[in-house]
Amino acid sequence: MQSDEALLLLAGLSIVATAMALSTFLCALVIRWSDALGFLDKPGGHKGHANPVPLGGGVAIWLTILSLSFLGVLALRLGREFLPDSVARYADGVNQQRGALSLILFLASLIMGMGLLDDRKALSWQSRLGIQVGLAIVIAAAGIRVTLFGLGPLAHPLVGGLVTVVWIVGLTNAFNFLDNMDGLAAGVGLIAALLFAAAQIAVGSLFVPALLLGLVGALAGFLVHNRPPARLFMGDAGSNFIGFLLGSLTVAGTYYRYGPGESRWGVLAPLLVMAVPLYDTTSVILIRLKEGRSPFLPDRCHLSHRLVDRGLTRPQAVRTIYLVTLASGLGALLLHKLDGFGTIVVLGQTVCLLGVVALLEVSRNRAVSDRAQVPVHDRERADVEAKNVSPDPHARAGA
Repeated sequence: MQSDEALLLLAGLSIVATAMALSTFLCALVIRWSDALGFLDKPGGHKGHANPVPLGGGVAIWLTILSLSFLGVLALRLGREFLPDSVARYADGVNQQRGALSLILFLASLIMGMGLLDDRKALSWQSRLGIQVGLAIVIAAAGIRVTLFGLGPLAHPLVGGLVTVVWIVGLTNAFNFLDNMDGLAAGVGLIAALLFAAAQIAVGSLFVPALLLGLVGALAGFLVHNRPPARLFMGDAGSNFIGFLLGSLTVAGTYYRYGPGESRWGVLAPLLVMAVPLYDTTSVILIRLKEGRSPFLPDRCHLSHRLVDRGLTRPQAVRTIYLVTLASGLGALLLHKLDGFGTIVVLGQTVCLLGVVALLEVSRNRAVSDRAQVPVHDRERADVEAKNVSPDPHARAGA
């Protein structure tokens, strides 16, 4: 058994490494050809970059996932006799799930095409939302939908289908919203894909996690070119593709299994992993509605921008969101073993974590507001006095 687990671990690492190498290479090609193809994101408006940046990293991520999926299926079908038994025995399972995964990849490709068109010629938010909802309905109608414990009215296919559509469309737009700073959407997507893969592997699932590990590698390769200062953007093609693919794969995946010591509360794992993207999306929509603006028009009121307004640099804001995403999502790895009380504790911990972020934002605003109410001459005198105070030699840094 240990040798089987070692081989599967090696297979998983190979998927990540292959996807990363392929994605890094394809992203480099996109950068080289971006000018000739017209894939350039020019500065202006709400955008923060000062010079044109190649646009089309989403196409490289998409090509990486498709190529890796094709090679994986081909290897299991044609090279089965050369594979170790611990890997080859899963070939039949791949054939059983090939239809569902092929449909997800096909629809995610259509979403990528919509985003690519949006990058070249801005589409109306009504058109984008209509396409997203339509393709999510196809996913649900094909039987790939959320199963809500199988109890009472929650077990009705229409309820599961509605939740599936809302979830997929919500995540698609959440990642589109997150794509506002170098490395942010790709980094959060990488963390989320890794956590989803780990949560599903913990209950014995392998096929959806294999695709998720491919996404981990593809995003890692893209981040080679997207870390600040970015040499390549993913564009709406990439953010829509990542959001739709993650949303669909979380529905297609398994988070609990029947058996002693297993808990059905594992189905709540996606909420923990996606807590930060959902918080960002919800807060941005509420801010825009409160200010009387459309929730779909871009601006600079995202969580990352608000952190920068509080004094963080852009890289610090991105890393902060990474850490909060990881901290809130780690609990998802435990849910399949927890009872109801344990689940409430983990969910409460995530809510408290997001609450701390929200309180820090509010408290900072209040401090700035209070300072603004002090007369200018008093503020200047206080600043001078503060500068003239000798530092305490016994005080600890950061105390």
